[in-house]
Amino acid sequence: MIIKQVAGSGDRRDPTGPSGRVGVRSAEEVEAVIAGPAGELMQRRWLEVATSVRLEDLPPVSAFPVVPGKRWGPGWWWSATTGRHVVLGSAAMLTQLMLLDRDPQVTGLAGRPVRLVWRDEADGRARSWVPQLFARHADGTGLLADCPGTADAGGQRARRAQEVLEAVCAAVGWSYRRLEPPSRVVAANVRWLAGYRHPRNAGSAQLRQAVLGAFAVPRPLMDGVEAVGDPLAVRPVVYHALWCGELSAGLEEPLHERTVIKPGHTRDQEQGGQ
Repeated sequence: MIIKQVAGSGDRRDPTGPSGRVGVRSAEEVEAVIAGPAGELMQRRWLEVATSVRLEDLPPVSAFPVVPGKRWGPGWWWSATTGRHVVLGSAAMLTQLMLLDRDPQVTGLAGRPVRLVWRDEADGRARSWVPQLFARHADGTGLLADCPGTADAGGQRARRAQEVLEAVCAAVGWSYRRLEPPSRVVAANVRWLAGYRHPRNAGSAQLRQAVLGAFAVPRPLMDGVEAVGDPLAVRPVVYHALWCGELSAGLEEPLHERTVIKPGHTRDQEQGGQ
């Protein structure tokens, strides 16, 4: 569970300066609760956990709640990035998981792997927050994130936690974000492509190369599909290539048979270009 220390993570000064805007004076005062191999909870310093523990390999530190009357409950997302399931708790989180799973710069994902604990400088009370998502980037840095369905979800408590998490993540070279929902069209397009994310849709090596060759020059989706062969066999390969980034298309408008498909970049190409 050891990872190399990221650049800048040794700087343990107050990341917010002397103003004391956030609820803690220093990232050194923040602790992290994680689950051990047998499911036992362990509390350690945040700086130690962030620089030495692979959060993407950890189980959830607490379960997502089941809210009576809600259309959505906790579930699982099979990640094409990791080949493992990631726990999720809402439709908004599912959408963000899809987007991160498709991001070529993301190499690891986990749901609720850590709880951050601190004492609020303003009133001396103990506070804690469990970010919904963790993502590991190809450069070794991390992203802690929440997936609100609306901008004001969580109220004042969420805004106060955001200040603390932004500061303590910055102290180790990471980031914290409240991920804004994409447009309905983008979400629908990514959800459609996600249905073809499994490697079984990649097709044979010969078919895959034929598909990439058909779109070496931008052309409408069905023109390229029909140039390769039977649409029933070819379209899943095209959608898988769009999911993986080997092909690209504008997702701001609904995908259809006249959508222009262009060459893309693979995950390996993106990471190799760093």
